[in-house]
Amino acid sequence: MLPSIFPSFRYYPAIKTVLMLAYIAGTIGLQIPALATYFRPLTPVTLVLSLTVLLIYHTDWRPAFVYYVILAILVGYFVELLGVKTGEIFGEYAYGEGLGIKLWDVPLVIGLNWLMLSYCCGSVCAQFPLSVFQKIAVAASLMVLLDLFIEPVAIDLDFWTWFGRPIPLQNYVAWWVISAILFTAWFNFPFNKANRLAKWLLLAQFGFFGIQALFNLFQ
Repeated sequence: MLPSIFPSFRYYPAIKTVLMLAYIAGTIGLQIPALATYFRPLTPVTLVLSLTVLLIYHTDWRPAFVYYVILAILVGYFVELLGVKTGEIFGEYAYGEGLGIKLWDVPLVIGLNWLMLSYCCGSVCAQFPLSVFQKIAVAASLMVLLDLFIEPVAIDLDFWTWFGRPIPLQNYVAWWVISAILFTAWFNFPFNKANRLAKWLLLAQFGFFGIQALFNLFQ
């Protein structure tokens, strides 16, 4: 159990506050031209740090959870690699420079992003009084809802670019199917899904991309 290794549980209120303030600062900083130059390169760093803090608050490190971590990272990265190279999964798109270092034209952090988002959505939906099948469907739909907020902002932040507008429906269908596959593993692998930080990090993601999208509408 992590509490015996990381004494961070006593600092939970402070860590949660710092995390939320970091996302608020990023939201504001990216909208101020004089600061945006400094904030843009911090995106992959923020992603890695967010995932790190999230995993610190995970309490059940049995092999089943480690398998899920590996599965989510590998599926997330390689499905994006196939998507970029073939255009057959999400549609025709290419990654920009906003997510940092790339391998085979795909940012190295993209697998970590799939892990972080699926973890947060899965942890939140695990608390619902639903069947496993229903939880999978709701969690996958929550991932797609978040992607609806992410897509227009990601283009403006040079995370990726679509070869043609509007963003194809195929992208959202693929997001749902891939997410459902990951959540099938998440909800069936035997480990504790509770994480007190997950809902706050998910809220920070929705807030960041939602507010960025609103700013962009009025520019």
